[in-house]
Amino acid sequence: MGSCEPMTAIDESREAGVAGAPGVSAVEFREAMGHFATGVTVVTSIGGDGEPVGTTANAVTSLSLDPPLLLVCFDLSSATLGAIRSHGAFVVNVLGHRQRHLSANFARRGLAAAWDGVRHRRGPTGSPRLDGVIAVVECTVEHALPGGDHEIIVGRVRHVETNGDGAAPLVFWRGGYASLDGGLPA
Repeated sequence: MGSCEPMTAIDESREAGVAGAPGVSAVEFREAMGHFATGVTVVTSIGGDGEPVGTTANAVTSLSLDPPLLLVCFDLSSATLGAIRSHGAFVVNVLGHRQRHLSANFARRGLAAAWDGVRHRRGPTGSPRLDGVIAVVECTVEHALPGGDHEIIVGRVRHVETNGDGAAPLVFWRGGYASLDGGLPA
């Protein structure tokens, strides 16, 4: 094992029961969470005009096996969130390590993602499935919950598809893309 810097503890005693006590800043929290490696996905749905929409997301996790549920967190200003609210369905497209271009395309803030040249097809719920991704998880909206400056969408998994035999996932860690050293287990 390599060396590891000591972890910084949060002094909970100074915050417990003290109104107006200083908390963790957004910068500190983002820095700490950046140390948590995540997979990269593009979440897609259909806008009110019938056109596809999507956003890059790494705040995605499985929630339950029975029933099959997952959750995705969206910034409250997300156009994709608005589309999911109205369409009632979405797809989580799991990206492989060769799909950084899709991650960058759908991560653009304040701009609609460019769908020109992005090969996709509609899944059973009508939401776009991106071609060539390593996994597709298609959901209908089960619940929507408040989460500070985000909204948490709980999706009921309706369809899954995997295509990534031998493909490495696209991983995001400490503000950039990373690879899995040593390959994937058989």
